[in-house]
This record gives sequence, structure tokens and C-alpha cells, in this order.
Amino acid sequence: MADPLAWRPLRAPSLAEFEVIAEEVFRRLPGRFRSLCEGLVIRVDDFATDEVLDDMEIESEFDLMGLFQGVGLPFRSEQVSGQMPNMIWLYRRPILDYWAEHEETLGAVIAHVLVHEIGHHFGLSDADMEAIEAAADTQD
Repeated sequence: MADPLAWRPLRAPSLAEFEVIAEEVFRRLPGRFRSLCEGLVIRVDDFATDEVLDDMEIESEFDLMGLFQGVGLPFRSEQVSGQMPNMIWLYRRPILDYWAEHEETLGAVIAHVLVHEIGHHFGLSDADMEAIEAAADTQD
């Protein structure tokens, strides 16, 4: 950094700014992958609710960066009406905490969480998800 004081105006993204970043990261994922997620809603909150943490037996609110809620592609049924939309929850504070301690960009961390929350739910392997993340990195 040319000016050692240039960091002074920097701040963590707000919930709204984080949601914009997440939507852009999602838009840059490969189209084939995004097509699996028709109607997917991405939401951002600072932390998971206490109920979610208790249900998943997670002790620290910083241990959960994202969560898929909904019905995965293999389990969808046209006969079931009134289903809520599939949602990805991104938890801003745990993601920012992880980002601060690693060498990855914030966009790369968000992409990783998005791809893994969607991918595991749709039965993709870790290799499949790594390929999706790599393809997202090469798109403009």
C-alpha cells in the first residue's frame, strides 16, 4: 500500500452490500449450475438463528457460514404444492471472520460457500464443486 493510512476509510460490507456481492458471485457461476437453482433466493444475515445452531448442534455462531434450506432437485415433486422457495443463507460475520484469517478474496469465499451449500444438497462431489468454482473464476 503506497499510503499506510489508506486503510482508514475501509470498512466491512453491510448486510445490503454483502447481498449485492453474493448476487453478483451467483450470477458469475456457470449457467448450467445456476439452472439447477431456478427460483433460488439468496439471503444474508449476520448469524444463523439460535434454533438453526441448536438443530445442527453447532456450538459457536461463527462455525456456520451458510445454509441451504429447501427441497433439492432430486427430491422435488410436481404433486406437492405450496412449497417454499429454495433459499441459501449466507452468514456475513462468520464469512468475514474466515476471510480475515485466510488469503482468499471475499468473492472467492462467498463463491465457495454458495457452491457448497447448493452442490452438497444436489449431490455433487467435491471435485464437481471445485470445477464449478474454477469455472466461475474464469468468467468476466
